[in-house]
Amino acid sequence: MQMVEKFKTLFSVKSSLITLYLALTIPIPIMSIEELRIFSMIAFLFGMFLIVSITNDCLITCDEKVSYNSNFVSRIFGRKSWEISWKDIKLIKSCPTSQGSKVYYFITSNGESFLVPQRVEKFEKFISIISKKTNFEFGDLSYISPLWTYKLLTFLSIVMILGELFLFIKYYQY
Repeated sequence: MQMVEKFKTLFSVKSSLITLYLALTIPIPIMSIEELRIFSMIAFLFGMFLIVSITNDCLITCDEKVSYNSNFVSRIFGRKSWEISWKDIKLIKSCPTSQGSKVYYFITSNGESFLVPQRVEKFEKFISIISKKTNFEFGDLSYISPLWTYKLLTFLSIVMILGELFLFIKYYQY
């Protein structure tokens, strides 16, 4: 029996992106001139659809392979789906980022490189599966950013939304 595991994008990552989008765009349809209000509402909803879509990609592991499945919207923005057999992974290479953290790549036997997703739920289990299937040990493979940063961004975005709602209720004239 084949063991299949699915790893979705972290909830804290999704919520931070969605609440930030809301905080930055909620005022636009409200403050639009009457002639553009319907257009700005459609654009707002379309943008919300895009944000929710790009945060719904997932990673799937099974006994033979690991695959990253991106949806149609993500592919439009350049995030491609990929699939690698465990036996084809020859190396997992770390590279520093300009923010001081590290990203990791699966390097295949034919020289291709695939970014290891570092913002997935059940990350420790994902790392455990990688270690078991590739026989590589990981001492420092972790989330790309500390989880508290996503939670802080979500909190600040909610504060912005509440501030916008307060100002709307207090000052908006029909």
